[in-house]
Amino acid sequence: MTTEMNLKVTNSVNFYSGNNPRELVEKFSSPLYVYNENIFRTKCREMKNLCSYPNFHVNYAIKANTNLTLLSIAKEEGLFADISSVGEIYAATSAGFMPNEMLFIVNNVTLAELKHAIDLDITVSVDSLSQLESYGKINEGGKVCLRFNPGIGGGHHPKVITGGDDTKFGIMPEYIIEVKKLLARYNLKLVGINHHIGSQNWGDLYLEGAKGLLNVAREFEDLEFIDFGGGFAIPYNKQNDEKPLDLKMLGSSLDKIMYDYVKEVGKEIKFFIEPGRYISAECGVLLGTVTTTKTCGAANYNGTDMGFSVFARPTLYDSHHDIEIYRIENKEIDFSNIKITNIVGNQCESGDYIAKERKMPELIEGDILGILDAGAYGYSMSSNYNHRPRPAEILIRHDGSIKLIRKRDTFKDMISNMLSI
Repeated sequence: MTTEMNLKVTNSVNFYSGNNPRELVEKFSSPLYVYNENIFRTKCREMKNLCSYPNFHVNYAIKANTNLTLLSIAKEEGLFADISSVGEIYAATSAGFMPNEMLFIVNNVTLAELKHAIDLDITVSVDSLSQLESYGKINEGGKVCLRFNPGIGGGHHPKVITGGDDTKFGIMPEYIIEVKKLLARYNLKLVGINHHIGSQNWGDLYLEGAKGLLNVAREFEDLEFIDFGGGFAIPYNKQNDEKPLDLKMLGSSLDKIMYDYVKEVGKEIKFFIEPGRYISAECGVLLGTVTTTKTCGAANYNGTDMGFSVFARPTLYDSHHDIEIYRIENKEIDFSNIKITNIVGNQCESGDYIAKERKMPELIEGDILGILDAGAYGYSMSSNYNHRPRPAEILIRHDGSIKLIRKRDTFKDMISNMLSI
């Protein structure tokens, strides 16, 4: 890692907008999630303008980042909401999304959850024959969407592949006859179909999946919308110049697929995408503090206050995140002395790490580390494991001002719902 590599990512996008990350930690404590409003809005607009097809819509994955301020911005930018739980329905509603701007894509939910969405007139997408029958029993004569699995899956880790033969998601096309029987039995109107092949997809496989979903669509008349899913990739290895997703290629290819299908069926319908992490990942940096340095055998460790209760992705998915170092100004970083080290957290677990065997200059206690591209599946996957408070979240506004958008947990918060005997 050279001096230029250390800050080149955040500097290239003016991430901190004149703010000093060390001063942010001093004010709001460590660890700390920092989001950049300009970057978030830019990503919303990139997706909104991806295609020229007039009935093209973008569903923001609330599970990626649930902060109400960011949800409200997504709503302002004209995005709809990709919902996966009743809690996310509540969050979306709180942020201003209307029922007709939400798609509730369920997986093994209870009847009570289905009924909750039905009562609010939110379109529900079910992903199994048994759940379709359950839905029909409580909403006979209603409208429904179906999640199919055309057999195509992809992603950066087995745990994020959501299509193909080895996944719990979706209805396989060979069950279309049974689907039609259930729709008829409960007089359900199929208004849409959707699928999702997985996360971190770069385009080619996504387009193949879209064509596969259209093969399923041809089995049903009177569809009002088709949802191609998403999981668009972002370059997590920017310090080594990993290239971003080719939006021009993806958009023009999707346009052709949509226009060709509309010409074939002779009517315009709505098309949706779910970009997932693409919108929120790059707007977020997690700041944390180096607390210890040690060597065990041949391995070097740098301990931090960022355990997997703060940031779970590396532990869950072996995910790579670039790291920047922010040191006290009067202490220089020796970039000529690169070592192999492990950046680990403060949880009582061997799997608690941020980076394994990473090439880094020697770190010292008190260094602030910036974990890049942490805006998606960062805070939303955090927990109070080891009874540790979840961090605060702040937003760097378009003018460089700072807004606290979620307070840090207190110990009182963490026991507030507990009852003594």
